[in-house]
Order: sequence, then structure tokens, then C-alpha cells
Amino acid sequence: MPDLLTEPPAIDPVYEARVYCNIPTIAERSMEGHAPHYFKLVSVQVLIRHGDRYPLYAIPKTKRLDIDCMLVPSRKPSHPHLEAFIKHMSKGSAAQMDGSLSSLPRYPSHSLCEMGELTQTGVVQHLRNGQLLREIYINKHKLLLGDWTAKQLYLETTGKSRTLQSALALLYTFLPDFDWKKINMRHQWSTIFCSGSCDCPMRNHYLEEEQRRQYSLRVKNNDLEKIYVDMAKIVGIPTRQLRASNPMDSLLCYFCHNVTFPCTKTGCITMEHFKVIKRHQLEDERERQEKKLYFLYALLATHPFLNQTVNRLQQIAEGKKEEVFVLYSAHDVTLSPVLSALGITEARFPRFAARLVFELWQDGKRPKEHFIRILYNGADVTFQTSFCKDHYKRSNKPMCPLEKLVHFVKRDMFLIFNSTSYYDACRRRAL
Repeated sequence: MPDLLTEPPAIDPVYEARVYCNIPTIAERSMEGHAPHYFKLVSVQVLIRHGDRYPLYAIPKTKRLDIDCMLVPSRKPSHPHLEAFIKHMSKGSAAQMDGSLSSLPRYPSHSLCEMGELTQTGVVQHLRNGQLLREIYINKHKLLLGDWTAKQLYLETTGKSRTLQSALALLYTFLPDFDWKKINMRHQWSTIFCSGSCDCPMRNHYLEEEQRRQYSLRVKNNDLEKIYVDMAKIVGIPTRQLRASNPMDSLLCYFCHNVTFPCTKTGCITMEHFKVIKRHQLEDERERQEKKLYFLYALLATHPFLNQTVNRLQQIAEGKKEEVFVLYSAHDVTLSPVLSALGITEARFPRFAARLVFELWQDGKRPKEHFIRILYNGADVTFQTSFCKDHYKRSNKPMCPLEKLVHFVKRDMFLIFNSTSYYDACRRRAL
């Protein structure tokens, strides 16, 4: 299970960075779609992080990282359907796109990547995701038939080109050559997908506390400070300015694309610099789990999203045939709190093209009974969730009753705040 942190404390920062890059190589093993033969799959909801992208920040006074964001099927990494994907995207004017989404490009096309732009690697990552999900959910489980309708899909993305393009890449291999008239892409303005329930003062409070914790850990790390001082000397800027430019964002792109780290007349940024910063990030992740401030933030940040998810699953369990396949295209700051809120503490920080899947199953022997499975990058994490850990010991079924998730989202998420509702929890401190 490559995306669960089950290793001992001495984690190799270079190995962790490779996992984060998610370079498309051999086909991965996946546990999606596994259930006893008499169970019927009735709904799948997928939350993805966008694929590999160009950095959001540049390291000051270094040469611009030269990465081509044109899609070239003959260049690696590639995909058998990449050429057909490019052709299909050029016909997309018939799709319904909310608001500003219609003005975004449907695939990346700059010979020199723009800041934050999806790369060819990022497109290929989601073409692979879509193909894998198609083999399981369409070919094997017949979740959608050939005459599927627009009402059977629910598609939502943030307003960044990289999330829209990631969604379209996954969708293209999931439903090859789909009819653009059946595509209705909704725009979500919030990166935590809180829609109309974003007013939550205590969520902001816990986020500020969590940011203070991060700062405190960073200033205590002498090795990290020495590395930042050294790197700042190399590029010829004040240490504070280097730190503010978030150098790891750029360095990860160098690393993932196998490009030599930048040099100046004074010297070169090295793998040792990279390792120290990456090691600190991993220590930060571990302390974040222990201190629980992020967990409190996550509960409040993700309740609107999880509540919408649960409402939809309940409606489908009651017989509704619409929105049986749902795709949310989002960011690391979307997936990370969802994993935390669900109690999946062993999950790694979301890599490029990470996917979190909620499967809803109907018991063929007792059709009124419905169960869920939750999978993260193909690994079954259902029984790592806080609401289904104990059920595993008492049940012979490899899944969790839907009611457990419903009770968690509608009631148990608020217990730690001594509250019974989201509105109340957003205005009351935790015990």
C-alpha cells in the first residue's frame, strides 16, 4: 500500500518525494470494486487532486525551470489515448461549463509552462486514473451503460485550469469519446468545497492555531535554518525572502522532472538541501497528527463537503438513479483535511493525481441494506476511518454500513466541539 505511512519513524525523504511525484510507470494494483459477488455497486464518488503541475512559485534569481507544457504523444510519459484526448478536447464547445470555466483551456498548450499549469505528466496521470476506474466500474460493474445520461453524472471543479483539465483527462478515459452535450461542469469557488456553508469562525481559528504550530516547529529546526541560510547565500537574497518563495514547491518540480537543481555563480542547490527540507515536511506531518489542531480544523472545513456526499449516497440508497458517478477535481488542501476528518491518520500527504473514492454497495440478499467502501490511491482504507474501525472486528463483510458514515457526518463530527450542529460547532471551542 504505497500511500499509507506504515514505515518506522526513520522515513527516507527521497523515497517519499518519489511517491509524491507519482511518475507514471507500471500499472498500479488497485482494490477498487472489490466486494462479495452478491453485492451490487450503485454509486461511486471520486475526489481527485490535480495532476503534476509547474511550480506556483519561482526561486528568486535562478533561471526559469524549462518545462514544455505542450502535449506531445511521442514524448514520455505518454498514454495510448493522449492523441485522441487532444482531438476530443478541441471539440468541447458544446459542453456546459459554469461561469468562468468556459473561458479556461481544456488542455495545457504552452511550450514554456505557465505558473501552476498542468504538465503532460499531469494529463497522463489522470488518463491512467480514468482508464483504471473504467476497467473496474464500467467494464466490470456496469455502473454506467452505453446510453448513460447527463443526469447520471455530477462534475465539479475549482476555477483553476489544472483542476478542470485533470477532470477532463480522467473523464475522457473513463467514458471515451463522451458526448460533450452530456457534460455539465460545475464551478466550486472554495478549495474546501464548502459551497453555501463557508461561514465558520472556529474553522478559521483552528487554521490559525495550526499555522502557529507549523511556525513554531520550523523555528526550532536548526538544520532547516542552516539550509535556508546556505541556499539564500547561493542565490544571493535574504534568508527571509528565500523562505517566503516556498523553495520546496520549485525543487519538487526539478526532482519530479529529473532536472538538475539550479546553480548560480556562487554555487548549486543540492540534494542535501532538498532532503533536509523534505525531512522537515515529514516531521511536520507527524506532529500535525499528534497535536490535533489540524484535525479540529479539518472536521469543520470538510463537514459541508461530507454532508453533501452523505446526502447523495442516502438518496441513491433510497432508489434515486441520478448522480451515480460523481467527480470532484480539487487540490491537496481539499483532500488533506478530508482524510484527516475521516480519521485516516496513516494516509500520506496527497500526491499529484491522488484519488479518494467512496463506493456505495447494495446487499443483493437484503436489498434495503447498503454499505460503503473508502479507497485512497487504490488502497482500501475503510477500516482505518474513525467511524468504522470497530465494525471490522464484528463483521464478516469487507465494508462498512452506510449508517455508520451517516451518523458520523450528521452527529459524531460535532461531539468534540460539545455541539449537535455544524452552525453551533462553528461558533464554539472544542472541549
